[in-house]
Amino acid sequence: MLRIAVPNKGSLSGPAAEMLHEAGYQQRRESKELRIVDPVNEVEFFYLRPRDIAIYVASGQLDIGLTGRDLLIDSGADAEEILPLGFARSTFRYACKPGTIGGLADLAGKTVATSYEGIVAAHLADHGIDASVVHLDGAVETAIQLGVAQVIADVVETGTSLRNAGLEVVAEPIMKSEAVVIRRTGADADDSKVQQFLRRLQGVLVARTYVMMDYDCRVEQLEKAVALTPGLESPTVSPLHNEGWVAVRAMVPAKEAQRIMDDLYDIGARAILTTAIHACRL
Repeated sequence: MLRIAVPNKGSLSGPAAEMLHEAGYQQRRESKELRIVDPVNEVEFFYLRPRDIAIYVASGQLDIGLTGRDLLIDSGADAEEILPLGFARSTFRYACKPGTIGGLADLAGKTVATSYEGIVAAHLADHGIDASVVHLDGAVETAIQLGVAQVIADVVETGTSLRNAGLEVVAEPIMKSEAVVIRRTGADADDSKVQQFLRRLQGVLVARTYVMMDYDCRVEQLEKAVALTPGLESPTVSPLHNEGWVAVRAMVPAKEAQRIMDDLYDIGARAILTTAIHACRL
């Protein structure tokens, strides 16, 4: 069986389970379950702390895992990213009291508090910055107020938490993270079971990105319509009972669907419909 590590809690857990369910895999019914077997798909899932997943995968005890890019890099484990999953996106930034730090070079000689010591230490080293890094587990915003550090490095979404703590973001982002699929570095890239798993997840990603669009249009407007909805290879075009009309079906990006519908209507297309895609293979 393919042995897969899945986050057991936190912001990665729910979306990961949802994606796996959409991909056709059985998932646990209770949060206390640490292992389940999906005999139909020949997969065994292990529910682990997100921070530990890269270490387990790197050891070779598990074939692949779902975790955050930040956690993979921070772990220093001998594992690699093989597929970004598009959820749990975050940005890592430095922050400090307003007016105390102007840019990255000003971090030299300072103490930086963070929950991601590996990421921050590597980033500073890559830029030749000699600064101390203090590891804290959560709530790093208080480190400056309590005199533990002059700078913090943490996940920044809206920046509200930092502003409430009297801090401001400085320098360029350290990194951007999201949920990813990982495997042990050097593992067989052509493993058929792993490739099947990746195809299923890629199918979910595409299904979430596109919708199926159907509409009717006059034959003389078909070329203009097809230019608006080229599909992936090309759209499906079928003649209608009424002479001079055709039915067209194509996949279109979900975020552009309303604009495309407007443009189709303007050139005379009618009965324009969109439907969700639940699964696909490209």
